[in-house]
Amino acid sequence: MTRIATSWLVYRLSGSTLMLGLVGFAGQLPTFLLAPFAGVWVDRWNRHRLLIATQILAMVQSLALAALALAGIITIPEILALSVFQGLINAFDMPGRQTFLIEMVEDRADLGNAIALNSSMVNMARLLGPSLAGIIIAAVGEGYCFLIDGLSYIAVIASLLAMRLKPSTEKRATRPMLTELRDGWQYVTRFAPIRSILLLLALISLVGMPYTILMPVFAVKVLGGGAHTLGFLMAAVGTGALAAALRLATRKSVLGLGRVVVASAAIFGLGLIAFAFSHVLWLSLLLLFAAGFGVMQQMAASNTIVQTVVSGEKRGRVMSYYVMAFTGMAPFGSLLAGSAAHYLGAPATVVLGGSFCVLGAAWFHSQLKGIRALLRPVYIELGILPEIAAGLGTASDLQSPPEN
Repeated sequence: MTRIATSWLVYRLSGSTLMLGLVGFAGQLPTFLLAPFAGVWVDRWNRHRLLIATQILAMVQSLALAALALAGIITIPEILALSVFQGLINAFDMPGRQTFLIEMVEDRADLGNAIALNSSMVNMARLLGPSLAGIIIAAVGEGYCFLIDGLSYIAVIASLLAMRLKPSTEKRATRPMLTELRDGWQYVTRFAPIRSILLLLALISLVGMPYTILMPVFAVKVLGGGAHTLGFLMAAVGTGALAAALRLATRKSVLGLGRVVVASAAIFGLGLIAFAFSHVLWLSLLLLFAAGFGVMQQMAASNTIVQTVVSGEKRGRVMSYYVMAFTGMAPFGSLLAGSAAHYLGAPATVVLGGSFCVLGAAWFHSQLKGIRALLRPVYIELGILPEIAAGLGTASDLQSPPEN
């Protein structure tokens, strides 16, 4: 709700696609700059207490937005400042949350299902939130979206405080920060499976995901609607993403997820290209459903592979680079999309972004054979290929790569 309300408020106050991109850039740049350092601290700190702190700060940010908007005194500079503050919070919250998920899952075999179920809950909110936001904005304005968001953190914080966790047995990092940063960077860049996954994720975040900041333009200028139309468009994305998350939640193994990453990135890109040419609401909704399905399946599958193979003592740092690729590239994408839309128009900008996503899927497909070969020994060590780990595999089993 808050994302839709922020975009609508910025567009209402400025009428500028360039300003939409600038606000997105300001809100996500801190995550890009601080994520690697935050990853080191996440590996050192108690992640449970960290999340409690970040959720309290996020509640303060949302309530500040609500107070200014409801008082009718909010301006673009204030939105920019509060967006930067939220970006600072996210730099620590996102890698902390991704890493903490593992602490709540006792059996590594359940990890893929846990990540998919987590995505299902997120996307159920994404399905309901935009629709509610469109109704609330049309009825009483953006401020009440911010207020509901701020109050919702009470339930989140109460849930975190109610948790009773087993003491962590992971070894906490104690070496100098620069050494830990270097080790994390070398691990990410030298291990081809994680490197390739993060590169594709970064590309999609840079040129594909910024389509969301242009949705007010499509809702008003292309489809001739208003706030309710924007809500419908984003709800279609959320519905597709929810369907993808539920589909992944039924998988019993990480094997085969490499092909899922390729297909999903291609579906996302093609969905965006077709959406850019649509001037009919029902067709736009169907195409955004496909785009939402593709991007969520690609990101959840990528997350599952990375979380499965990364070692515990480096998890915070690796997930900080995951966040850097996923969220950290978004500010540059928002600025790029806003600037391109200013000169080329929103539809042409989305077509270009979707085309690069399709090319990225083709590149990742060319890397799959090598990725499978490198992941195979890791899967054997983790017992994901139990018949081989137990010494029961045949010679042909050992020679053929897993279906990842």
